[in-house]
Amino acid sequence: MLSTFSLPTFSLPALIRMSDRHLALVGVIATLGLLAQTTGCVRAVSNTTFPAPPVVLHESPDIYQLAAAVNRTDVVQQLSTNSAKLDVLSMPAVPKLNATVNLQREKRFRMKASVPVIMGAGIDLGSNENEFWFEVPENMTSKTLYYANHEQYAKQLNRSILPVDPSWLIEAIGLARLDPSSVIGVPVLRSDGLIEVRTSLHTSSGMYQRVIFIEPSAGYVTNLFLYSPDGRQVAKSVSSDHRFNEAANVVLPHRVKMELFPAAGPPLAMQLEVASYTVNQLLSGDPDLFTMPTTNPNQVNLVQMSGMTSPGGFGSTATGAMGFSSASTGQIVPASESSWTQTPMNPSAGMQGYGVAGPAAYSANAPTGPPLRGLR
Repeated sequence: MLSTFSLPTFSLPALIRMSDRHLALVGVIATLGLLAQTTGCVRAVSNTTFPAPPVVLHESPDIYQLAAAVNRTDVVQQLSTNSAKLDVLSMPAVPKLNATVNLQREKRFRMKASVPVIMGAGIDLGSNENEFWFEVPENMTSKTLYYANHEQYAKQLNRSILPVDPSWLIEAIGLARLDPSSVIGVPVLRSDGLIEVRTSLHTSSGMYQRVIFIEPSAGYVTNLFLYSPDGRQVAKSVSSDHRFNEAANVVLPHRVKMELFPAAGPPLAMQLEVASYTVNQLLSGDPDLFTMPTTNPNQVNLVQMSGMTSPGGFGSTATGAMGFSSASTGQIVPASESSWTQTPMNPSAGMQGYGVAGPAAYSANAPTGPPLRGLR
């Protein structure tokens, strides 16, 4: 029998007044965690082995060869799973949540995560061509739907709630693309053996920079970093447990750690683990799978909330709450990392066109704020 809990409630005015503006999601996930602990959840361990991915890159690939390797995932137009687990790493006391994930390029995405024993009391995160949304319960009887139009939200720089829209998750979970025309500088061979490529992303709010790390032989993406026009790191993903899908001839990660850094408040970190994927087929017969829910009377337009002033000092010349300078006008370097950062050296004779570097300006080991479980 489940114990009786007093569920926290979050009225909209109270949420907006929260100093960290971390939304109702924090309280909701904490509540789900308490309830899940009463069910005695057991995490299964898989001993299945998978074939190594084929070698598609050789020594000193140029940017076009790197792009061809990374963009092999273009064949994946749909990706679906009913066997995912969502772990909220920024809240260590919360157990994993069961999740389903469905996506269809370019912007269609839907992830639902919940504790099985509590029907309907979960998180709904989605996106389509026009808008994105996430819905969270405030208590056992009501939910709040947060949403925004893609185009309108892209014009907001100081995004106090979500630094990226959910369509970024499509890249983070393994479907990132590399456009050679957007590359800044030359590829860098890192000391850990990965190949680092920096790209630009022009938006209506300014130029973002994206950094990707590429596995040097199989050519899949292992890390993504996204920096805003004012130099703040706004998103990060680290993928692992890569498996070769022979039918689609692609490599997909089955474990992805993600951090999102809003303009105000602490980061949100989560890890998605997937037992298996179905490629180019959606495991759902719902005709409204990528349609934003409309029945919820409690709705909040994030565009109207995005202009709030950050209490952490972003937008000034001081170091922000997460320790990153927002005053950078040149090469984007995390302020808390700059004291030990080494810039790429001149290309060596054996790596024509490549810079050989120690920890680069965008490092997988870069400090990312308060300690977060599983991210070190």
